[in-house]
Amino acid sequence: MSDNNATTVNSQITDAVTQTNTKVLGEAPAMAMGSLYQSMAQNLAIASQNAVSAQQQMNIISQATTTQGVAIIYAGDGAPHTAATSKIIDATKEEK
Repeated sequence: MSDNNATTVNSQITDAVTQTNTKVLGEAPAMAMGSLYQSMAQNLAIASQNAVSAQQQMNIISQATTTQGVAIIYAGDGAPHTAATSKIIDATKEEK
């Protein structure tokens, strides 16, 4: 035998559960947007870090290339020269 009083739920409990479910469903879009904004901000920060790293590496390469070029120019006749480097060396010799 089933007792009808044992299967009924207090109306205050159903109201509390309904309000909680409504609250969760109401907050879901805001939580999703917050998560999206955080993800986008992190991706943008990583992209910025990669750009800075690439710029630093290019700066190092430029400095090394400039140093090597100046070393070739100052080496004089002992180092192999291209036509442009020979012109630069000749121009600097004429100024002296």
